[in-house]
Amino acid sequence: MTRSSGRGLLHLAAAVDQPGAYDAAAYTEPARLAERGGLDFVTLGDGLARPGPDALTVLARVAPETRRVGLVPTVTTTHTEPSHVQAAVATLDWISRGRAGWRLDAPATESAARLSGRRGARDGRHPVDRTGSGFPVRGTSTGPRPPQGHPVRVVDATEGPARSTAARYADVALVRAPGCAQAAAAREELRSAAARFGRDPETLRVLASLVVDLGGGEATAEPGWGFPLPGRGRGPGRRGGTRQGVQGPPLYRGGPVDLAELIAAWHGEGAVDGFHLVPAEPRRDLERLVNGTVVLLQHRGLFRTFYPGGTLREHLGLARPAHRYAPAGDGS
Repeated sequence: MTRSSGRGLLHLAAAVDQPGAYDAAAYTEPARLAERGGLDFVTLGDGLARPGPDALTVLARVAPETRRVGLVPTVTTTHTEPSHVQAAVATLDWISRGRAGWRLDAPATESAARLSGRRGARDGRHPVDRTGSGFPVRGTSTGPRPPQGHPVRVVDATEGPARSTAARYADVALVRAPGCAQAAAAREELRSAAARFGRDPETLRVLASLVVDLGGGEATAEPGWGFPLPGRGRGPGRRGGTRQGVQGPPLYRGGPVDLAELIAAWHGEGAVDGFHLVPAEPRRDLERLVNGTVVLLQHRGLFRTFYPGGTLREHLGLARPAHRYAPAGDGS
């Protein structure tokens, strides 16, 4: 493993979304590429109204074709039975031998409710057996405990109530910050909130989510689009707060070299624990990210050159949670 400026491990993840693709190879190839670069995990988006294949099913197909990289599909929770979500994600963890995570999505719109056959967002009542603060359900899991205990929970913590949800439950929080200072403020807020919920803030990883357009090859960041590095002036990328003024993921447009500098600078200042990078042009930009930016970070000793473990929790430096229902002395 490697460390950067005493700030802890640098974590990198990438999206492998392929608009319009339904063939499994379209997702297997980028996942393997991310694995060759040593990335912590890949994500695949999904949603009730989003065209395309089911993200969790796709990554279950990708799992046997990869060996180390984490697999994190978006899973819609608002209109899905909790027991079904638990079983599906646990199955992905077993298939991948402990490399599963899930990105929580909770749409609450009327259109989303109609797509799932509900009468309204969170209004449909249906037979369940346990009443909680958010939903009722009862019964025991019929499957064995997943290899990781709890597959890794990823939450987009940029806006509103999601910030509190991430602080309380997430293993990885994604923030869309327009600058280094805003990312640092978001990380501090999340860690402080985690402590108030009784969590150890060190168990929460905060990653900046950034769209990357590496079409410029080795060119430096384009003025007005590339993010300024510390000490190079404010620029348009430094405006806005940690919550307001972010219209979708911020965009970096430039070359792999300057992107490596940006990642190293933000992480070195302790603003984030790493980055979740979304290629603007899927095939081109992921290849340039892995073969350019990641290699540069590895040469500088800032990112791993091999996986020290086999599970996603090990990649992220997170312990396997204890089984709260296990008999005393049982380490399962």
